[in-house]
Amino acid sequence: MKAIIIAAGYGTRFLPVTKTIPKEMLPLIDTPAIDFILKEFIESGIKDILVITSRRKKSLEDYFDRELELEFFLNKKKDQKNFNKIIPSDVNLFFLRQKEMKGTGHAILIGKDFIGDSPFIVAYPDDIIFSSIPLTKQLINIYNSTKSSILAVEEIEGNVSRYGVIDYIKENNLYRVKKIVEKPKSGSEPSKMISIGRYIFTSELLSILEEEYSNHTHGEFYHINAINNLASKNKVYACKYHGDRIDTGDKIGYFEGIIKYGLSRKDLQDDIKKILKKYS
Repeated sequence: MKAIIIAAGYGTRFLPVTKTIPKEMLPLIDTPAIDFILKEFIESGIKDILVITSRRKKSLEDYFDRELELEFFLNKKKDQKNFNKIIPSDVNLFFLRQKEMKGTGHAILIGKDFIGDSPFIVAYPDDIIFSSIPLTKQLINIYNSTKSSILAVEEIEGNVSRYGVIDYIKENNLYRVKKIVEKPKSGSEPSKMISIGRYIFTSELLSILEEEYSNHTHGEFYHINAINNLASKNKVYACKYHGDRIDTGDKIGYFEGIIKYGLSRKDLQDDIKKILKKYS
């Protein structure tokens, strides 16, 4: 199975810093957000990964490349601990620029040659999941039993009008998706089950996207209609995942992510607890 990370957007919610630094490179302490997605893929057995970027995001490519001068410096200092931190992961990592911001459907479509006929993961790096079983692995487990497209979903309380919300049927231990409703008006939502930024798609999605894009005339092009097309054929299921989601695309969510990640680290947790107590 292959994977695509959608990382071409402007990151306007984090201006002014995202004027020069890609949102995906904003760190949780010392680890860029996109690194958590890469780790999730690797721990799920994914080796072939395509990152959809834009011309403003060359630092993403630089980050995942080797830095020979720094390697030499750390070797000279015999600093093996930091040396290990900067060695690129053993994966096949590719980068493709979306020349215009034409939406997520278009971003997926330009990866067609990379995907081929294989099923593939799509990840939005805003959503970081802390879990004992990597989120991608949870999706793969359901894909292996259904051979269908899979949406990662979460059941929440309160207003769901800013999310994609699924209408579903429970089939034994599975959730078959009837449709996904994008940003429903309050009171009209089909459920409280929202779609988050992780998907498995079969290659059939690409054929649907191609046909729809050929008739698309203006504005951004999304993949929601294509998902609903597959759902109408009983070819989409949902994974109600286990784990804690952090939305790093939101300022408060990003701040929470820093705290949560820091508290998970033995080298930092005691000092962070003291700081939190100081300001509580």
